[in-house]
This record gives sequence, C-alpha cells and structure tokens, in this order.
Amino acid sequence: MWTKTIEWLGDRARLIDQRRLPEEEIYVDIDSVDGMYKAIKEMLIRGAPAIGVAAGYGIALAALENCDKDYIKGKIEFIEQARPTAYNLFYVANRMRKLLKVKDINPSMFVEKAIAIHKEDLELTEKLGVYGAELLPKKARCMTICNAGVLATGGIGTALSIFYKAKEEGKEIVVFVPETRPFLQGARLTCWELQKNGIEPILIVDSAISHILKTEKIDSIFTGADRIARNGDTANKIGTYGLALSAREHQVPFFVVAPSTTFDPAIERGDEIPIEERKAEEVTGFRGTRTAPENIMVRNPAFDVTPHNLISGIITEKGIVYPPLEKGLEILI
Repeated sequence: MWTKTIEWLGDRARLIDQRRLPEEEIYVDIDSVDGMYKAIKEMLIRGAPAIGVAAGYGIALAALENCDKDYIKGKIEFIEQARPTAYNLFYVANRMRKLLKVKDINPSMFVEKAIAIHKEDLELTEKLGVYGAELLPKKARCMTICNAGVLATGGIGTALSIFYKAKEEGKEIVVFVPETRPFLQGARLTCWELQKNGIEPILIVDSAISHILKTEKIDSIFTGADRIARNGDTANKIGTYGLALSAREHQVPFFVVAPSTTFDPAIERGDEIPIEERKAEEVTGFRGTRTAPENIMVRNPAFDVTPHNLISGIITEKGIVYPPLEKGLEILI
C-alpha cells in the first residue's frame, strides 16, 4: 500500500492527518496520551479499527509517561471517552487494561501489546479482502459509503480491502462513492484512496444514492462498521441505514465488512448502541466557510444503525456470515 495511516516510531506514533486530505498529505507525530485523545476526538484519525490501534498506542504512551498502575488506569478511562460508538476503541482499551493485573508492570509491556494489536489488524483486513473479493465478478460495479479503507484501519481496510484484493486478482472494479456529509469522508478520503490504488471511483452526492441504484447496474454494496450487536444490527456512518433500505428496494446485495474486533458481545440489539452526536459546526459550515443561517438548530448524529434484516451478509476474517445472522455470529462473539 502507498501510505501508512498510523506508524509506531519507538517513542511516538505518526499519523496521517485525515482532516487535511486530499489537498495536503501531512503527517503528525503524537508523543502523549493526551495528544492521542485529541487526535481521535477531532478526527485527525478515524475509522473504528484505526481508532482502536491509535488508542493502543495512546495507552502505550501513557505507560512511557508514568508506569504507575493508577495513572495508566485513569488514562485508559480517559481515552475511552474520545468517541463513544466505535467498539474497537473499547476492545483495545480492555486488552490493555488486562496488563494492569500483572504484578510488576513496565512500559515495554504496553508498547509490545499495542504493536501486536496493530499487526493483528493488518492480518485481519487482509483476510476480509480475500473473502469479499470472491463475491465479485470479473467486471464489477460496486458502491460503498464513508471511508472503510487503508485510512480507516491499521491495514488495507475493511470494505475497501475487497476492491484491492479483487484488483490483485485481475478484476476490473468501479466504485460509486457517496460524498458522505458532513465530513465528506467519501469525497475527500475514499475517492483519493481508490485513485491512489488504481481503482476508478465515481463520486455522487448522498441524495443520489437511490437514483443510482435504480438506474445503474450495481453488483454489490460493501460498507464498514463501527459496532455490531449480537443479533447483527450494525452501527456505521450516518446514511448507511438509508443506503441499506434503498438496496433492499432495488434488490442490490448489501454486505457489512468488519473484523471480529468490531463485534460487541455486551450489546444484544442495535438500539443499545450509543450514537455519537457531534458539534453543530460540522453541519453549518465546512473548513471555515459558513453555509447555513446563524442561530439555527442542528442535529448531527455521526452514525445510524442498520437492522440485521437488511444485511445480506457480514464478511469477517473467519468467513462470510449469512442470515440468520444472530445464529452465525454466535461463533464470533
């Protein structure tokens, strides 16, 4: 792959600043747990798997700052507050928290665990791509939403890994990409990333999704996930639920692509998933330019939940789980 979303440099983590893309490819070094919290909160890094990897390195930085158990415990709880919906954040925090049970802890334990988690994510995303690529014909026209690629993971992506592996197999892939308001992850990140990797994206406005599904021949839709409940209900970027509804209406297969680290065993159904509400300024303007009247009320949910009955299958590193999802997911959760 052409870039590293996150890289460990021994005493700091280097992240690509996704807020600056596609105009500028800028890398930022994070050398403190507080700095990593801010990077996650302000979406310098985003995407559930990437947030998890970043959190691991943030906790490792906390251990390098002060290897007192109470200090590290407090910083784990602190970084968990950065974003509430992405389960990988909590999954990684819990794995790092287990190290506190060791009698004599040292910073290298936390650093080694964070590096191992990063490596695992790379291996998982490779497997996702292999399983998903099998679903595509030699010439495929697909759709995705938001960004679920290299920029969203510690590896080659979740949904986009399928396109990359299919391309390696010699398949011709075209991907329709909704802009994904309000942060424009589709327009800014997915289109940029696909182009960098030699895959043709076709950018559309969010409100054109149903029209495209009706008038174009779309083989499959692939999306990532931020948290998956035990019954298969899936939280993902706002607009995914509407995309799934339209896919059902137009008989287009709708697949969720996620590693087992995104499955939350403590949540039975999607209505139990906490949905992050972000600041109004992300809707009323963009990069300093105001596009809405002053003093207007705003709702800005960052995610929605797609019911399991709208999902054709969930692609995991262990294979593809088809309906009934709740029964199939018992093996993973």
